[in-house]
Amino acid sequence: MPLSPDADALASAARTLEAERAGLDALADALRHDLGGPFAAAVKAILAAQGRVVVSGMGKSGHVGRKIAATLASTGTPAHFVHPGEASHGDLGMILPEDVIIALSWSGETSELADVVGHAKRFRVTLVGITSNADSALGREADIPLVLPKAKEACPNGLAPTTSTTMQMALGDALAVALLEGRGFTAGDFRVYHPGGKLGARLKQVGAIMHGGERMPVVPRGTRMSDALVVMSGKGLGCVAVTEADGSLAGIVTDGDLRRHMGADLLARSVDDVMTRNPKTIPPDTLVAEALEIVESRKIGALVVVEDGKPVGVLHVLDLLRIGAA
Repeated sequence: MPLSPDADALASAARTLEAERAGLDALADALRHDLGGPFAAAVKAILAAQGRVVVSGMGKSGHVGRKIAATLASTGTPAHFVHPGEASHGDLGMILPEDVIIALSWSGETSELADVVGHAKRFRVTLVGITSNADSALGREADIPLVLPKAKEACPNGLAPTTSTTMQMALGDALAVALLEGRGFTAGDFRVYHPGGKLGARLKQVGAIMHGGERMPVVPRGTRMSDALVVMSGKGLGCVAVTEADGSLAGIVTDGDLRRHMGADLLARSVDDVMTRNPKTIPPDTLVAEALEIVESRKIGALVVVEDGKPVGVLHVLDLLRIGAA
C-alpha cells in the first residue's frame, strides 16, 4: 500500500535530518582530529587581530556567512559581511590589513572569491578558508584552511546545499562561541548588543526594575501585624520585608504567611511570629533571567533584593511580566 502524502513528507523530513546529523557528527569527529589544530589557530588569529573579521561567500555560502558575521558581532567579535561580487567593485576598501577574512566555499573554487583572496595576499590579511576541498584554490591559498569533512547532501539529487550549509553554520557557531569564551564575554556584555525584546529584558539587572526606596514595603521586627498589613496593602506587592534593629533582613511576610497564620488574633500578633525567616534573596546586580528562574522554580511571587545584608528593594513577579521577561 502506498504511503499517504503526510507520511511521505514525514519520511522525507526524517531523511533530511538524519543526513544533516551525520554531517554534524562527521564535523565533530574532524574537530577532535585533523581539524582541531587549524580551528585553534583560527581562534588564536582572530583573538589577536587588531581589526575586524570580514566574512565573505557566494550563494548559499554567502547567506551562511552573513549569519556567521552577525553572530560574531553580537558576541564580542566585531565583524561584517562583504559580498564577493561587490568586493570587486569597490568594497575591497572595507578590508584592512589588520582584519581577518573568513571566506566560505564548499567547493573551494568559487570564482567570485578570487578578488577577495587576491586582496588578502596583496595586503597580507590573514585568510581563513572554510571549504571541503583542501586541494582547491581556497584550500591552497588560505593561511588557515578549515577543511570540512565530505558529507552527503540531504537533497536526493545531491545538488541543493543542505548538509553542507548546516556544517558551515555549525562551524561558524563553534568559532563564535570559542571566541566568546576566549574574550571572557559575559551575559552583561551580551545585553549591550541585545537591548530589545524578551532577550534584552532578561539581561537587565533586577536593580533597574525592583521596588526600592519609599516604594519598598518594609517594617522593623516587633511591628504589630495590623500595622504591617497597612504597609503591605499600601505598597501593593503582597509582601513586606522585616528588618533587624541594624537594618539587616530578618524575614518576610507574604500573602502565603497570612493564610497559614489566619486566626482571630492575627492582627494583634507580631510580625516576628508570622514572618518567614531567612527567605530567598538576590543582590541588585542579579540578571532578570536568573531571578525569573528562581521565581518559577520556587513558585514564589516576590524576592527581597539585598545588599550587604540589608534589603534595598523587592522584585515582584508582575515586574517580570511588565518588562516582557516572562
